[in-house]
Amino acid sequence: MYPEEMVKPMRAELSEAGFQDLYSAEAVENALAQKGTTLVVVNSVCGCAARNARPGAKMSLEGAKKPDHLVAVFAGVDREAVDAARQHMFPFPPSSPSIALFKDGELVHMLERHHIEGRPAEVIAENLADAYNEFC
Repeated sequence: MYPEEMVKPMRAELSEAGFQDLYSAEAVENALAQKGTTLVVVNSVCGCAARNARPGAKMSLEGAKKPDHLVAVFAGVDREAVDAARQHMFPFPPSSPSIALFKDGELVHMLERHHIEGRPAEVIAENLADAYNEFC
């Protein structure tokens, strides 16, 4: 597990943009049981991918269409919440960071680490905005 003082600014980057941090399996289940669309970011300390995933997720919210609910779990820290979120992301293998869009609890769009790593935040945001236009 990573120390909280290390992940605090990475959590804040999303929470300050309106994402609710989830710390338990129950919180994940409740978030995904909500009607409408829910964006789930599996946050990570990985500098090569997460440094663009967080800004990309935030930038994706600038358009007219956006998810109804924004939540985040932190890989390597909130194990119970991350495991619960990943169960809903099946058949995709666990990866962090990753970003998933759910509609009425069903997975409708997924960005795995290999879709994020090496791509600028603008490309990640555009991918997510396209999904919002289709599902939100």
